[in-house]
Amino acid sequence: MKSIIKKHLFIQAILIAIFATILDLYSKNLVFFYLFNHQDYQYLQYPRVKITSFFNLVYVTNNGISFGMFDKTSNAREIFALLQGGIAFGLIFWLWNSQKKHISYALALIIGGAFGNVIDRILNGGVTDFLDFYIGIYHWPAFNLADSLIFIGVLILIYDEFLIKKK
Repeated sequence: MKSIIKKHLFIQAILIAIFATILDLYSKNLVFFYLFNHQDYQYLQYPRVKITSFFNLVYVTNNGISFGMFDKTSNAREIFALLQGGIAFGLIFWLWNSQKKHISYALALIIGGAFGNVIDRILNGGVTDFLDFYIGIYHWPAFNLADSLIFIGVLILIYDEFLIKKK
């Protein structure tokens, strides 16, 4: 009975990861087509649409990793795609052995986000970032839905490690 529940949880988590990957890729394409097909923005190299006083939609391709680090590295696309893909497959192994629902779902978010960025990197040569939050002239580096999913998944894992396990 326990193995049936484990398989069911694994399948649920894989479906969440697949949905997260598709949602991430869809969001990147949606922003791309909106910004580059809108008559006011289509001729700009880095189009930007002000949404609120603290949030813009932008289109930036990040060839490196977080915050644009290593963006000038030769063969970055191949190196980072292999690295991210390898980590994602390692997380699938962890997911297979997970018995806690919240851990499985956290791993699913991380895996889905990672594969969204890997596929984007392979298809486009880099990762598309489009969420730009700022206060005044201070901008947080642009990021995407995959980054947010990975962040939320990691927060759940940290919560489990430091708060749930101590109880």
